Amino acid sequence: MKSILLIGLGRFGRHLAAKLKELHHQVLAVDVSEERVNEALKYVTHAQIGDSTNEDFVASLGVRDFDVCIVAIGDDFQSSLETTDLLKVYGARTVVARASQDVQAKFLLRCGADEVIYPEKQVANWTAVRYSSENIFDYVALTSEYSIYEIAVPRAWAGRTIANLSIRQRYDVSVLATKKGGTLYPMPAPSHEFHTDETVLIMGSNESVAKLVD
Repeated sequence: MKSILLIGLGRFGRHLAAKLKELHHQVLAVDVSEERVNEALKYVTHAQIGDSTNEDFVASLGVRDFDVCIVAIGDDFQSSLETTDLLKVYGARTVVARASQDVQAKFLLRCGADEVIYPEKQVANWTAVRYSSENIFDYVALTSEYSIYEIAVPRAWAGRTIANLSIRQRYDVSVLATKKGGTLYPMPAPSHEFHTDETVLIMGSNESVAKLVD
């Protein structure tokens, strides 16, 4: 369990707060809007109404005590910059800031952000990959070249085993798990026989996976 300072409770911030609660983390949420703070109360451990660009307010938060500080402000980039800078000035260990453009990321990193996330860009990439093929059900990018995919069992695999297919040698991908009826079965044995009513989680280069699903 981690202690997290979450600044900004727009739609992204609220979704983030809900997920952090699900993961059982302690969250202090901050926003200038009383309405947004009230809406987020059911998801967070504590919440405060305040201006994160105000030095005295940020100083009062005790940012050094948090494992991670997340700047989720999406509608005011100047405020996001100032908040990121103040968090680092007051000793935040790790600051993760939201950006929607590469130029914003550059400024946030210069202001001290340890990492920058692109919610809209990441969702757009996922949507493009997910719906570019009827055989892809989920996708997690690891690098620009390698990813994890959940795919339908290829027709050529049905009724055959991992060892019999020599999957890694023939297709240049690794089978991480199979999934059936919503249940995940990690690290299947070489003797696992594939069936058309299950899906497969594989890791490999995007090029190798594209050849496989096509």
